[in-house]
Amino acid sequence: MFESTVAAARLVRWGRGTKAEGAAMPKVVDHQQRKRELVEATWRIIARRGLSGATMRQIAAEAGFANGSLKPYFPTKAELIEATYAFVFDRTNRRVAVATRGLEGLAALEGFCREVLPLDVDRLDEARVVISFWQEAAHDLRGSELNNASMAQWRHSMVTWMGQAREAGDLDASVDIPSSGDVLLNFMLGSQISAVIDRAATSPADLERQLTAQLGHLRAGR
Repeated sequence: MFESTVAAARLVRWGRGTKAEGAAMPKVVDHQQRKRELVEATWRIIARRGLSGATMRQIAAEAGFANGSLKPYFPTKAELIEATYAFVFDRTNRRVAVATRGLEGLAALEGFCREVLPLDVDRLDEARVVISFWQEAAHDLRGSELNNASMAQWRHSMVTWMGQAREAGDLDASVDIPSSGDVLLNFMLGSQISAVIDRAATSPADLERQLTAQLGHLRAGR
């Protein structure tokens, strides 16, 4: 969504020996890069101060922009929050792709879960952004549609891995795959909330034990 461009590689050179000689080269603005900078600044502020502390003025200052210069990129705060959620979701998916490379079945499912669960500071900050986005999405149709599409993508991946586990004989025969996938997903989303609100009672070690228990219910021969 925020792919880099090569705009700087094709700057137009002013001709020599003309009246343009000595004039400053026109500044080329990489709009995608600027959008990314604003999204990353929003993520940092929400992680530190929460959604209420992420005013457009503070976001502009964090990103090194002049106040009021965000509107060409994100006309409203809701659009900026949506873009930040999409950025975090993409970050998670990139980690999942690395963690599950070459894996199938329950091994891939476990790798996926570990990238979603807030098991370190970075993933805990992502959870803070996600929770802030949910607060907005609860009253915004566009936000809820974005969240639902993201969760549908995750459900599809989880059901696929569980189907592979069943074919390999690793999944208990009594497991209802769609329902069990939803239970596991709700566990992970709930863990994001618990870890943000009550870190002392939801440590990484606690989450590791809970994940082991969740996956244990799926394994054949349990």
